[in-house]
Amino acid sequence: MKNSSLILSLVLLVAVIVLYVLHFSSGKGSSSDSMVENGASQLTDTKIAYVKVDSLIVNYDLAQQLHDEFTKNQEAYTKEYAKRRSKFEEQAAAFQEKVQRGGFLTEQRAVQERDRLVNEEQEILKLDQELSTKLAEMQNANNQQLVDSLMSYLKSFNADKKYAYIFNSSGILIGDDAHNITKDVLQAMNSRIASVKK
Repeated sequence: MKNSSLILSLVLLVAVIVLYVLHFSSGKGSSSDSMVENGASQLTDTKIAYVKVDSLIVNYDLAQQLHDEFTKNQEAYTKEYAKRRSKFEEQAAAFQEKVQRGGFLTEQRAVQERDRLVNEEQEILKLDQELSTKLAEMQNANNQQLVDSLMSYLKSFNADKKYAYIFNSSGILIGDDAHNITKDVLQAMNSRIASVKK
């Protein structure tokens, strides 16, 4: 939406400038005609391209590596949390059973055990929050790494190609496939990652 608004604004700005020049030129028809032709030719000479970022991310080797690492960590965190939670639930059930059959010698000992279990439950909730925060930070870091990798490559890619604009295709409703550079970018970025692995 922003991209289309920006393009529309630029087109309107050029049109206003052309109208201004045409209106205030002092009858020099040939010079104003050439100005209009120059403005129109500059618009048609503008090189643009677009990248299907969602497709790129799905097929980008680095994205797959980061996803696999994230999934591995997520599974480890889930396992750690489940293990602690299960142990706590067993202890809580044993405490409940012991209280019901009068297994504590004193009420004070029962209160101590209850307090210990309450503290343990709070520690488990704190662990859950910490692990969730770590996963969210890891996901954000992965996303930023992917964006940085893409932008870094596009800058070097564009040094040769000289595109005026490279868009994300999510904002483009209809686009000529001749301007779609996703395949070229993906192949080059995967090659770059493969060479770093070696």
